[in-house]
Amino acid sequence: MEVKDQLQRKIFLPKTPKRIISLVPSQTELLVDMGLEENILGITKFCVHPKHLRKNKNIVGGTKQVKLEKIKALDPDIILCNKEENTQEMVAELEEIAPVHVSDIVKIEDAFDMMHQYGEIFQKEALVRTMVNSIRDKIAVLREKLKDKQVKRVAYFIWKKPLMVAGKDTFIDELLKLNKFENVFKESRYPETTLEELKNKNPDLILLSSEPFPFEEKHKKYFATLNAEIKLVDGEYFSWYGSRLVEAIDYFKTLRD
Repeated sequence: MEVKDQLQRKIFLPKTPKRIISLVPSQTELLVDMGLEENILGITKFCVHPKHLRKNKNIVGGTKQVKLEKIKALDPDIILCNKEENTQEMVAELEEIAPVHVSDIVKIEDAFDMMHQYGEIFQKEALVRTMVNSIRDKIAVLREKLKDKQVKRVAYFIWKKPLMVAGKDTFIDELLKLNKFENVFKESRYPETTLEELKNKNPDLILLSSEPFPFEEKHKKYFATLNAEIKLVDGEYFSWYGSRLVEAIDYFKTLRD
């Protein structure tokens, strides 16, 4: 079987892969929800959902650095990566071990495309179609719920030292738009900023994410001098794609309330 990943790279698979290494947390969760937990051999230390997985699977490293010899010893049929999470150098090294599929997720449709590609690769097409259709239905309900809501200008913080936000051309920005939020940072993907710049941009709302930096209630006071509402949000719902979107849309239904 010959397939293309989301970078349009051709991947040859002599058979349906049964031995999987997943180096992307949200994609690991998707595999489990596709009924492929038994086929997962290795994961990263950041693959925290479902919670029991790290006790039962081989931890092969993080998303930027992995133990190549450990992966090689597991004899995988396929290795699953992501353009943003994993490095080009890592992908090149992993290709010496097994076929590597690289996802590239910016839009919601990209997430659906990745899910359908997994459905084809692992022969789970019907299950994935049902999953994607369910998410589409939930999105339609959310848009109807928000249709009369006023657009709010927001800044979405992902790191504290240095202050860093999610900007344009990111999956986070895509989900902000879905919630009728206008991102005030449009210059680059993950720009660093200052309180002075933030004051000049004058957002209505500051969103403090739970990941990758774990913002907490105590961090709100740092932004208290700004004329904006400050809200803590679950970062996984804004940055994890795949099956996590099912829960994310339900979360978004209450966010604007």
